[in-house]
Amino acid sequence: MAVSGQRRRPVVALYERIADAVHDGTYPPGSTLPSEPKLAAELGVSRPALREALLLLQEDGVLTVRRGVGRTVNDRPPRRGFEHVQPLEELIGAGTPLRVRVLLRTFEEPTDFTTQHLLAPARAELRFWESVLTGEGAAAALSHEWAAPDALLDRVHPEFARGLREAEGGSAEAVSMLAVLVAASRETALHAHSGITATLLGRRRGEQLGRPADTPAVLVTQVVRVGETPVLAAKHMLPTGTPALPVLQSH
Repeated sequence: MAVSGQRRRPVVALYERIADAVHDGTYPPGSTLPSEPKLAAELGVSRPALREALLLLQEDGVLTVRRGVGRTVNDRPPRRGFEHVQPLEELIGAGTPLRVRVLLRTFEEPTDFTTQHLLAPARAELRFWESVLTGEGAAAALSHEWAAPDALLDRVHPEFARGLREAEGGSAEAVSMLAVLVAASRETALHAHSGITATLLGRRRGEQLGRPADTPAVLVTQVVRVGETPVLAAKHMLPTGTPALPVLQSH
């Protein structure tokens, strides 16, 4: 059963507006925010709502209250909450995102993998993206990404569906499917689950990455959901020599 996208509470939307202003340089690190009355007027919100959002930003390490000064932006504000689901090209880019080179953008019928993880009907058409992630001239990873059927996305996460169509227009720099999803999810909560398996590249993947078929590799599988509805499934092949991938284990 499809589940509608989970919308953030108004105070969290206000939190994000202020966090956006911090990250885009409107309120740079070390700067002091306007007074509560002035900031509430600028944002067009009530002071109680603003105060709650500011408290959350303080708890999350974005702001500090300094006696006699007011609320200041920390020198190194942490990443936004929604950024915890990050595209692979940013996670393994060591501060410099890897480039995405398109191999294939097409539709295909469900496989066992996508039937299991995207709950797709047998004769559905799933958008499939195959990409190589490169850095410093060398191939670092091979990504296979599938999106849930368009009809489902149009109901559950229309911004993601629209972003995929625009990305396939070819007018912008190539990005991964997960990057499109994250960019389209400013007000939609995402939940992700990943698995890691040791394997070998194999002949075809080795050719795509310019490595021998028997090169050891790590296979990362990933499923991203909106509520209880899976909207993206992916397999990422990372051969030996790929920049370190940070892993956070939770249960």
